[in-house]
Amino acid sequence: MPAAGIPGIGDPVPDFALPNQYGETVRSEDLAGAPAVLVFYPFAFSRVCSGELEVLAGLQPEFSAAGARLLAVSCDAKYSLRAWAAERGWGFDLLSDFWPHGAAAKAFGVFEESRGMAGRSSFIAGADGLITRILRSGPDEPRRAGDYLQALSALSAGERN
Repeated sequence: MPAAGIPGIGDPVPDFALPNQYGETVRSEDLAGAPAVLVFYPFAFSRVCSGELEVLAGLQPEFSAAGARLLAVSCDAKYSLRAWAAERGWGFDLLSDFWPHGAAAKAFGVFEESRGMAGRSSFIAGADGLITRILRSGPDEPRRAGDYLQALSALSAGERN
């Protein structure tokens, strides 16, 4: 059972309002009516994060087929995220949890205070806004693409784990 205030399976996605790499505000309520995949990662331009988000960019057709919106969240400034997305050619939103520093990561229970970064965790939510799956890995360990595909398949089948 998750600690008080930290969302778990079956809980609603915590409220957030974060700018994307273009400065457009994305809110939790914007996700209503469609599945969403919120991917928290430590730092833009880092080796593991770059590789992991590149894999997710390659899975965009699968996310689109499931009707799921992909949102990647870090504590980096939106300007860094814009440069990173432009360099890599990514077409999904990179959300900046820069200020107040780590507020969304804290709401999701994944902020690592001692390092000032989001931990490597993903939250998959159904169209009803409830969390159906949580994927976690260590700071230097990417999450597996197959786990995302399995979660998308379960959403399509209406399953909950």
